[in-house]
Amino acid sequence: MKRILATLLALVALAVWAVPGLTCTTMIVTKGASADGSAMVAHSDDDELGDQRLIRVPSVKQTGERTILGDNIAYPRIVSKNRGPGYDTPGFPQTQPLGQVPFEDIREKAGKKDAMSYVYFDGNYGIMNEHNLMMGECTNGAKFEPDAVTAKQARKSGKPMRIFYSAELSRIALENCRDARTAVKLMGWLIDEYGYYSTGETLLVADQNEAWVFEMCALPDKRHHSAWVAKRVPDGEFFVAANEFRIRDVVWDDPDNFLYSTHLKSGLKAVGWWDGKTRLDWLRAVSPGEYNHPYYSLRRVWRVLDRVNPDLGLSPWVEDGFTRDYPFSVKPARKLHVRDVFSLYRDHYEGTQFDLTKGVAAGPYGDPHRFVGPYDGNQNDVSSSKKFYGAWERAISVFYQGYTFVCQTRPDAPEPAKGVLWFGPDVSYTTVFAPFYVKASALPQSYQSGNPQEYDESSAWWAFDFVNNWSRLNFQRMTQVDILPLQNELEENALAAVAMVDKQVAGLPKDKAIEAMTQFGMKNAEDVLSHWRALGKTLIAKYSDGYINIPGSPAKAIGYPARWLNETDYSDGPTSYDMK
Repeated sequence: MKRILATLLALVALAVWAVPGLTCTTMIVTKGASADGSAMVAHSDDDELGDQRLIRVPSVKQTGERTILGDNIAYPRIVSKNRGPGYDTPGFPQTQPLGQVPFEDIREKAGKKDAMSYVYFDGNYGIMNEHNLMMGECTNGAKFEPDAVTAKQARKSGKPMRIFYSAELSRIALENCRDARTAVKLMGWLIDEYGYYSTGETLLVADQNEAWVFEMCALPDKRHHSAWVAKRVPDGEFFVAANEFRIRDVVWDDPDNFLYSTHLKSGLKAVGWWDGKTRLDWLRAVSPGEYNHPYYSLRRVWRVLDRVNPDLGLSPWVEDGFTRDYPFSVKPARKLHVRDVFSLYRDHYEGTQFDLTKGVAAGPYGDPHRFVGPYDGNQNDVSSSKKFYGAWERAISVFYQGYTFVCQTRPDAPEPAKGVLWFGPDVSYTTVFAPFYVKASALPQSYQSGNPQEYDESSAWWAFDFVNNWSRLNFQRMTQVDILPLQNELEENALAAVAMVDKQVAGLPKDKAIEAMTQFGMKNAEDVLSHWRALGKTLIAKYSDGYINIPGSPAKAIGYPARWLNETDYSDGPTSYDMK
């Protein structure tokens, strides 16, 4: 019965081609902005209880047509026999196609001659391929957010065909492209030719030498159905996006730094979003700005830019959601290490006036998590009719993170070891980033499995989700005393081990190098999980019933901090038999 119900739910979701409306934070570190010359793309996938699996998609021979699938926000995101064993999920029906694109056309646009696809790591969006092409993503509010339209539906209804969302665009690019500029042009062509649907989207696209911000949306016009624009991030600079388009003025005659849709000019004029005479402000033209509430996006942009370069003196307060106060990209005050990027994702505005570990809402133990409820509304709401009863600050590390990753391409590493994906399941503040070489021949099953609706001890995501949830019993004490020290130890060990593996594989034959890198990723990940599962069990006993309970010692009552007691009705309790 359980399997039948799951199948029915999947069919309902597939029938409407649900799209992950994810409220993410994504960053680029160009090679000139990093301490070791690495190029990095980072992304937190903030999607409540969606599909959190990291899937390795193997190389396949591409003949005939590429089938385009619509993602489901719930587990499993897609089910397909053609994308390796990771997506051939038992007990669920195959995802129904939205359309097909001839492989010959894709290869021509990508300048690719052979028919074999590239191996890549995949999540709710494509992540990184074997040639070190890297991607990140965030969802944005757009003025027009239509459903998918298949070719058959288009013929019947007279509507334009719309079969592409950013997820499948990113996957096709990773299957066929070696560099960022080619990937942007390929994805742009697919949008222009086959149509785009659903929310506005930003994809970050980078290789070792170039990094691009690629933004897209649908247009309410039959002929000019979609639009996109891409802007290059200057080398030596850092970029961040957080659920709002970040490209502003479009420069028409600068192909080194700007690329854009064939539908852009005529399409925006046709729908009345641009007069064709004034300069084109992409954000104002196609988007209502921030969604959910003021500063939902911009507070994160401010926080990251201010941490990367505090000398800029950026203000957290602006006139409105269309402000130009925050630069497109900035030069860091000091060049960034990969661990600096980890740190940016572990932020709750600590030390600022927005510090979520402070105040009554943080409870007695400084818990920065703020759950979404019926008063808060849809996270992706772009309407202008919302009534606000109040709002919480939207932190970078947030309770509904599914996973966070940092893609890193390292110029000084041996050729087979240049590309590393640092992947952390669940919430970034309490996760451990584990390294996986992108040329590895396999990933641990524990990272490629796990349904967030069914507890599974074998799943990496569940191990981290449990510790994060349990930490809320006494957040500051557990994180500072137990969780973060172990997190730091495991990540430092991994960084040192990666350096050793680099030396080990230098000069090895390719097959031997791949074997060594694969075994390292598997062993390190299982070691991390072993420690994290043991930590979870330790926390259960150590903090049982509000005590500190250490084996061999009497349990110690810790109660609540005085500052918090003073804000409660504690002082009004029965301290004597006298009438008050």
